[in-house]
Amino acid sequence: MLTENITEVRKQIAAAAQRVGRSPAEITLVAVSKTKPLELIKMAYNSGITDFGENRVQEALAKIADFHPEGIRWHMIGHVQTNKAGKVSGSFACIHSVDSLHVAQALNQHAEKAHQADPTFLRQPVLLQVNISGEQSKEGMTAEETPLLARQIVTLPYLEVQGLMTVAPLVQDPEEVRPVFRRLRELNERLRQEIPVSLWQHLSMGMTDDYRIAIEEGATIVRVGRAIFGERTKKD
Repeated sequence: MLTENITEVRKQIAAAAQRVGRSPAEITLVAVSKTKPLELIKMAYNSGITDFGENRVQEALAKIADFHPEGIRWHMIGHVQTNKAGKVSGSFACIHSVDSLHVAQALNQHAEKAHQADPTFLRQPVLLQVNISGEQSKEGMTAEETPLLARQIVTLPYLEVQGLMTVAPLVQDPEEVRPVFRRLRELNERLRQEIPVSLWQHLSMGMTDDYRIAIEEGATIVRVGRAIFGERTKKD
């Protein structure tokens, strides 16, 4: 079932990309593996998944320590507290959830230490999390404050700002969130023009219910859990 799920998701990614004249190769599928056992993650890896997304730092670090085959890339997609920055910097291929200057500064400080310990580690790739819909329950900087914060964060020497991330509202009809994804893309394009010191090459947006819409609106990274691993249990 897992292999079939992955095949179907990749098929849907390709179809969504082709609908808007994009190449499916432009889109990275991150399998959201939070709360999932290593056995399932290994099965997904053996079925061609190389990118995995985790929300909880301790859980993620334990999995990284236990499973690190060639080519695997772990993504931190959950909220990062400053007191966990030392454990996060240098441990993930990308941190999607930088939502304040304070968090960015803490990550930069620890990324510098990671560089000193291992000179082959140059900078920590990050995305800025934007609460584009303005929901009070969501983490992220506001769309209005993002340009100013982005100008400050891109000056931190051990962080590599690669783009933006958002979590869309939960809605019945995925079409309702299309404007959210469009606004994030437009904000990213604005930052690319105004702050060219960074490439702003990535938009991490879209999950199981709405990743097709997100791809049509420019997502380069989609974070898919249920469509790959199945419905969560109540414990999850």
